[in-house]
Amino acid sequence: MSDPIQADNALSAPYDAAVIGGGVVGCAILRELSRYRLRVVLLERESDLAEGISKGNSGVIHAGFNVAPGSLKARLNVEGLDILYRLAAALGVPHRITGKLVVAVGEGDFPRLEELLDQGRRNGVAGLELVDRAAIERLAPGVRGLRALSSARTGIVSPYELTIALGESAAANGARVVLQAAVTSVEVRPDAFLLSTPRGVFAARWIVNAAGLDADDVAALAGIRVPRVFPSRGEYLITDKGAGSVLDMPVYPVPPRDDSFLGVHITPTLEGHVLLGPGSEAVADKRDTATTRAAVEKLQAEALALVPGLAGIPFIHAYAGLRPKLVDPRGGPGTADFLIEESASRPRWINLLGIESPGLTAAPAIALRVAGMIGAREGLKERPDFNPGRPAPTRFARRDDAERALRAAGDPAWSEMVCRCEHVTRAEVLAAVHNPFGARTLDAIKRRTRCGMGRCQGGFCGPRIVEILKGEGEPVEKISKRGSGSELFLGRLKP
Repeated sequence: MSDPIQADNALSAPYDAAVIGGGVVGCAILRELSRYRLRVVLLERESDLAEGISKGNSGVIHAGFNVAPGSLKARLNVEGLDILYRLAAALGVPHRITGKLVVAVGEGDFPRLEELLDQGRRNGVAGLELVDRAAIERLAPGVRGLRALSSARTGIVSPYELTIALGESAAANGARVVLQAAVTSVEVRPDAFLLSTPRGVFAARWIVNAAGLDADDVAALAGIRVPRVFPSRGEYLITDKGAGSVLDMPVYPVPPRDDSFLGVHITPTLEGHVLLGPGSEAVADKRDTATTRAAVEKLQAEALALVPGLAGIPFIHAYAGLRPKLVDPRGGPGTADFLIEESASRPRWINLLGIESPGLTAAPAIALRVAGMIGAREGLKERPDFNPGRPAPTRFARRDDAERALRAAGDPAWSEMVCRCEHVTRAEVLAAVHNPFGARTLDAIKRRTRCGMGRCQGGFCGPRIVEILKGEGEPVEKISKRGSGSELFLGRLKP
């Protein structure tokens, strides 16, 4: 990547549009804008894409039956569903249509299932039906329930791999991604906005504020008043891989009518794990991703009530994500619609606020909407050389023995196992280090290779990744888990 524009020449070649925020929504918007003859840049405050809200997403591709009819959220969810499946396939992102069950464990839940079915049909969701206990046993053996709403179009995807793929696709089509570039101040000029960051000053005619939890603070830098964003923490538990044989589709309990909490999600992953969660807890700090014993125990109890077969499966990790809510979760239940609008006081500045679930599913449709808002004013022209695809990364674990042997014979790096749990080779780690955004933290490498996501949680591969990074010229003192402030080493004991 080239050096960032500096303050003294920021206006000499301003960008047509700057996207603030490198989550799945920001990257989807960047990729969509890269389709046109525009100079576009994405500014991300962290050391990698998907480092914020998107990394804590459960990866469910939602069908759209649990959102209010007539809302922008419902419309973009349903529009985004079909686009997302096509997009994931084009970008080589792992995904699968699994179906989903919303399970009633008592007769008192039956009316709510009927409401969800009606709501889904009003939203235009296909593949919905109410099923009895026998059908539940057939669709998801071992799930305990009397009746369920079955959603045939629901699926799962790797949220961080999708985010990274969108960013890489945008970069391959001429867009620019700048990491560690938190926007610290904004100067409003008649013809452009000047965004100050630690990486320099960037000028752009259009601003798309997709900063997630920080979207209200970023808007305030430009003197724009928007609703406050409240962080809500959701904790997760993840099982060992043996759980994949117990459950192969997402299972939810019947949610309350106020949609304040969907109950514990029990969601299989593409690698054979099962996620329990997220919970829902109001927190004051937008960076508070702590986990608690109380939440872990609650998740386990609720999950085992629905899927007793999980009782014998060990858990290997607990973590937390955050949702950007526009309704204060401390003030009682309730949800708000997505807010996507151009500022009345600052023309050409588009704010996106409250993009919580189903934001991942809706992301491609949100991107189309934002591009349409800009296009209505600019008359966008498509680039004839836009490439919608992306070569999928080669994964040793997903290849047969013949291809593994062939690769190892051609390059010794394919024969060296860096991560035993997930079967990741040195060649894959090196590919991540040399990817378009230069993965130089343990978490960035993890999201691209799965190193550290297995049973030992990095106990085996962590030191080996440090050695690889050191061999690639990274000073040991700068090697970190997720960027500045998470360095692994404090100094040297000997030269």
